[in-house]
Amino acid sequence: MTREEIVEQVNSILADEFEVDAALFTPEANVKDTLSLDSLSLVDLVALIQCHYKIKIPVADLRNIQTFNNLYDYIESHTK
Repeated sequence: MTREEIVEQVNSILADEFEVDAALFTPEANVKDTLSLDSLSLVDLVALIQCHYKIKIPVADLRNIQTFNNLYDYIESHTK
């Protein structure tokens, strides 16, 4: 899966699930702020990504995922 495919899929999934315009998902935008995530919806985000990409995101790793670029990087590095 290419980086472009990951970006396109993640943006589509998150835009649908959280009802936010995907145009707001710039690489440096903060994921939590852009999606207006509270602790419960953050769990939903993690579950969506884990289920769709068949990866596990430990809490320690989640702390390092601040921007959309971090999220794309994480998925790309764990799906190879």
